[in-house]
Amino acid sequence: MAEAVPLDTAWLKANPLPDHQDNVDKNGRGRVLVIGGGRRVPGGMLLTAEAAFRAGAGKVTIGTIASAAIPIGIACPSCAVVALPETDAGEIAPEATELLLPDMARHDAIVFGPAMSDAEGVRTLLGALLSSLPEDMFVLLDALALRAAAEHRHAIRARAAHTVLTPHEGELAAMLDIAKEVVAADPLAALNAAAERFGAAVMAKGAVSHLIAEGRCLAYAGGGLGLAASGSGDILAGLSAGLGAQGLPPLPAWAWGIGPQGDAGRRLSETMGALGYLARELPPLVPGLMRGV
Repeated sequence: MAEAVPLDTAWLKANPLPDHQDNVDKNGRGRVLVIGGGRRVPGGMLLTAEAAFRAGAGKVTIGTIASAAIPIGIACPSCAVVALPETDAGEIAPEATELLLPDMARHDAIVFGPAMSDAEGVRTLLGALLSSLPEDMFVLLDALALRAAAEHRHAIRARAAHTVLTPHEGELAAMLDIAKEVVAADPLAALNAAAERFGAAVMAKGAVSHLIAEGRCLAYAGGGLGLAASGSGDILAGLSAGLGAQGLPPLPAWAWGIGPQGDAGRRLSETMGALGYLARELPPLVPGLMRGV
């Protein structure tokens, strides 16, 4: 079992951010593709996209249902938008892969799963995406994509070094086909089991969050109760993918995402109160906190 090492400033300084030269262009800073959304939560992708930009990515594209594409493009004018076919229920349709495959090749990192609610559609899309991804592309699976991961375990293992799985307790239990109470009783043991089963980097979110990658485990206890709100996970996904697009492996990409996010949560707790700040208020604080390490 991997032994947890605390994530602190010393660890971050020993594993620094990418050192971009002054002449790097937006393509050289990393390109992120965010795939997800639906009629029920059409704006959720905006949190992930902004977070990727705040982490330093140069370009972000959102692939979402056609009926939400124009409003999302207006709300985030820095993003490109791919309008995907949708089902009658307002979810991304399986035939969306025909539009997504050409776009994937033009990106360095992909986030798949946020704000989606059609389990069968997600399973179909995930299978098509995993079979077509370049081996060295950074891929982060979040939300409903995690519940579909068990059916695609072998495809995930085949490209494990560049894949991050980001479950909370319930999603981790679904990935392992065990009761949530078993995960709650020993989350680190469940995390190790998932890392072994999928061969990928696996993060378990909670009061103390852990990530295992390449046989190493980091633990982070910062941030506070205010981060336990809708949207915080979408932001962490965007931060990690934005860093992965710049060339960071999963472990430091997660560390540089969750550390500044937690610091942003603490700062908002001090200025606004421990509860009641919004997830969308976190990303603007992140660049300054990253520079302050």
